[in-house]
Amino acid sequence: MDLAALRAKLASHTGKRYWRSLEEVADTPAFQQTLKREFPSEASVFTDPVGRRRFLQLMGASLALAGVTGCTRQPKEYIAPYAAQPPERIPGIPTRYATAMPFGGVGEPLLVESNEGRPTKVEGNPRHPASMGASSIFAQASILTMYDPDRSRSVINRGRASGWKTFQTEMRRQMSLREVERGAGLRILSESTTSPTMAVWMGKLKAALPEAKWHQWEPVGRDGARAGLQAAFGGPTTLRYDLSKAKVILSLDADFLSTNGAGSVRMIRDFAAGRKLEEGGKAGGMNRLYVVEPGTTTTGSNADHRLRLKASAVPAFAAALAAQLGVDGGESVELPEKAKAWIEPLAKDLESAGAAAAVIAGDQQPAYVHAVAAAINARLGSLGSTVVPIDGLEVEPVDHLASLRELVEAMDGDAVSTLVILGSNPVLTAPADLQFAEAMGKVDFRVHLGLHDDETAELCHWHLPQSYYLESWGDVRSADGGTIIQQPLIEPLYDSKSELEMVAMMLGDERTAYDLVRETTMARWGSSGEAFEKVWRKALHDGMTTDPLPAPKATGVVAGWASAAPRSATSEGLELVIRPDASAWDGRYNNNGWLQELPRPLSRLTWDNVVQLSPATAEQLGVRNGEIIELGANGRKTRGPVWIVPGQSDDTALVTLGYGRKRTGKVGTGVGFDVYPLRTSEALWVSPGPTLSKRGASMLMASVQEHHSMEGRGLIQIASASEYSAHPTFAQAAHHGGGEHGEHQPGVGGPFVGKVGKPQTAEEAPLGFQKGRTQGVNYSEEANPMSFYPEYDYTGHAWGMAIDLNACVGCNACMVACQSENNIAVVGKEQVSKGREMHWIRIDRYFEGDLDDPETVHQPVNCMQCENAPCEPVCPVGATVHSSEGTNDMVYNRCVGTRYCSNNCPYKVRRFNFLLYSDFESDSLKLGRNPDVTVRSRGVMEKCTYCTQRISQARIVAAREQRKIGDGEIVTACQEVCPAGAIVFGDINDDSSRVTQWKKSERNYSLLAELNTQPRTTYLARVRNPNPEMPQTSSAGSEGHAAEA
Repeated sequence: MDLAALRAKLASHTGKRYWRSLEEVADTPAFQQTLKREFPSEASVFTDPVGRRRFLQLMGASLALAGVTGCTRQPKEYIAPYAAQPPERIPGIPTRYATAMPFGGVGEPLLVESNEGRPTKVEGNPRHPASMGASSIFAQASILTMYDPDRSRSVINRGRASGWKTFQTEMRRQMSLREVERGAGLRILSESTTSPTMAVWMGKLKAALPEAKWHQWEPVGRDGARAGLQAAFGGPTTLRYDLSKAKVILSLDADFLSTNGAGSVRMIRDFAAGRKLEEGGKAGGMNRLYVVEPGTTTTGSNADHRLRLKASAVPAFAAALAAQLGVDGGESVELPEKAKAWIEPLAKDLESAGAAAAVIAGDQQPAYVHAVAAAINARLGSLGSTVVPIDGLEVEPVDHLASLRELVEAMDGDAVSTLVILGSNPVLTAPADLQFAEAMGKVDFRVHLGLHDDETAELCHWHLPQSYYLESWGDVRSADGGTIIQQPLIEPLYDSKSELEMVAMMLGDERTAYDLVRETTMARWGSSGEAFEKVWRKALHDGMTTDPLPAPKATGVVAGWASAAPRSATSEGLELVIRPDASAWDGRYNNNGWLQELPRPLSRLTWDNVVQLSPATAEQLGVRNGEIIELGANGRKTRGPVWIVPGQSDDTALVTLGYGRKRTGKVGTGVGFDVYPLRTSEALWVSPGPTLSKRGASMLMASVQEHHSMEGRGLIQIASASEYSAHPTFAQAAHHGGGEHGEHQPGVGGPFVGKVGKPQTAEEAPLGFQKGRTQGVNYSEEANPMSFYPEYDYTGHAWGMAIDLNACVGCNACMVACQSENNIAVVGKEQVSKGREMHWIRIDRYFEGDLDDPETVHQPVNCMQCENAPCEPVCPVGATVHSSEGTNDMVYNRCVGTRYCSNNCPYKVRRFNFLLYSDFESDSLKLGRNPDVTVRSRGVMEKCTYCTQRISQARIVAAREQRKIGDGEIVTACQEVCPAGAIVFGDINDDSSRVTQWKKSERNYSLLAELNTQPRTTYLARVRNPNPEMPQTSSAGSEGHAAEA
């Protein structure tokens, strides 16, 4: 592939053109053949027996959840009724319980659905301000982790099955020896924690054994943030962001719009709220986002202005910005020309916003960036407004790297006799230069408590199964500083214990975690008896306690902060950047099939990690997509495939953690390549001077970016704020004025057109039903006197959906939520590479502009539920039919697998079961399946149903209560999980419903409206808010977005 030719081709294009991949721009014969193919190649048969076995392995827990019912013979089972049915449990009616999922030590507030005592679906807690009903991809996928067949089931002693009693006897003997020495020789290693109860027991252990040491290690830790905020505020500090008040936001390599960090769910909600638009072209209230980053992130893809800058140069950029704003400690340092051109207009925009500005530093940046960001926020008056400093949330806010290094030195010095590891996997994740495994081998008694028999468990004398958060009591602090009770929904599936129970057991207390948490909470609240019980029950019900939130700290920074957090130098030449993976994270989710098959937000890859390079760097090295290279850094080497990513900074090789594991489970073992050997204690996130060499081989990459393409048709409607002000109806006008794929021409084609020659305003535009059919933007009876499609008369409900592209950030949460809700199967890398992935909703990612500096747009696409559905008339057996409420329904038992419907669908949203996923031989767990959704078998087509099971449930409840279904009563899975609130569902026949109001927007448009399919799902066009004073950087010649320094 000639990248120089592609760059020239894009530069010669006039107007805006949106493209999905380098292959699309190249427009090769092979790419055209892929587009024209009616069905994926090799779709009909599965003849490779080795591939078949690997496929069944990869199904893992997904088979257990979704592969054993529907259209096939069922195994013989026995059921028994309740002897005494609990009064709160009605068979067939799910209940929800409030709880929290610890992630990086911080709790994510959740509501978990339980069916007959089985947790089956996770949602955010709408009562909690840190969630507001939304949740992260990791919370959604946690159901699959709980039912993972590869979880540890029993105590293992030196590779053999044992039991808790045997272990407790041995542990008591060890503790007796340590007590004699006042704890000397005892070391505990855990991950970060904010649990108030764990804090109490850590204190008890230190009081009983004062010479014992407690160490902490998070591979994706916040050491830089911890040190920088310590320097800026003079003590342990956490920042609580309130982006609802922000008008100008600067991200310094902070991916806060991905649902993978403390408080990110709420930050997405607040950011998206600031992108809402008034009608009539009024965009003045929109916030503006600037992003400076080395790689491509979800946050960067949503930026109004994005500067791609090497990771090591971000501190220099922050220093120059601080100097421009007159911040003490700022430095007028030398910057690349494009970065230098940013400083003055950016500083002016931040200063004009004042207290409504927010500067956010990324967790992988060094302490200096966090300190200088705090100083800039103090200078702008943002502290206490958009950025609220509070006391640190962690029980012991220590430097994790220093803590781990201290432990390794003690083990090397034979100062450790007993090592207890709680939930961590340091053999995999510790920096390579510390040689943790070798040092641990010198310890006489090694214990590991964990969910899986992993790399660390293999080298320990004892491995103990750990209870999952849905199985154990606990407490944890949320990102806003509040305390949440972690309430279990089910007894432990296996013979396991929680971290709390383990620590208490070490001190001779064998009470359950329930008793421990209640005791701590009772002491903290200072109440007992009925008064305590009343508050306790309310805390369990609401998912949050009455503990006061931490008070804001001072709104200024301490003097001399710069000396406490010195700035690091910018490296020359190529540098290696290491980041957590968007799905596998640090490796803990490596065995989760839902997350492995979830396309990464920008690269759209599944089932692998890669060496990401910019087009210019790839061109310089002479490598192409999928080519294997040898990557060396810090005296160590690994091999992995290349993936060229438009928008990445030059001279940067970016890799992600969490892959190449040798001991994780059937799904994750052997997937990808291990990056941890390249990571050292001196270079956790950035390593200068890596070596890259070609190995003369390549590998298959399972990328979905070209699957289900709607190439050749205008799909994205986007404008700048000034264009929107001049042409508020640009989204509809684009369908009248022609233009090539992806082009928009504001103002061309006039306003809405209903009848021929009769202009209409947005309020007059036909959005409801006339003669029983939705009338599109350019519908006219004169132009369409006849139709093969029947007319429908919807006297009751007419369901529809609207998706606001201005709010959607492309976080992928909706994809995992849909998979969990609808029992959608995992198919594996080989099947994904053939275009057989089963997701009912996909997030299409489009680039626009220059190959090196493109803009990025995300567009969720599910079944459009067309009024004139092309799939319906071609089905020979009536398996896809139109319902009385306007939805396009699938009757699975009728489907014979002709796939005519898929061929006739212009939106490419139908999914076909090429294989029989049922496995009657394996004794897989099936507890996590949604009982309200039919499980599909081989040869059956499936697609988005608008969560028809939720519609049916609401209909039954409303009928029983003799009332109408209220607006907002039905919430689809994708809508409920969305942190941005970008999806609205409801009754189009109800003029007052939110979905109707959205569809009346001037920005509302239908995808492929020219085909007259009359889709029930429509979109609100995207509007960017660029700063006209920023440098002109877009190759398309309009208001700029991206720049390279």
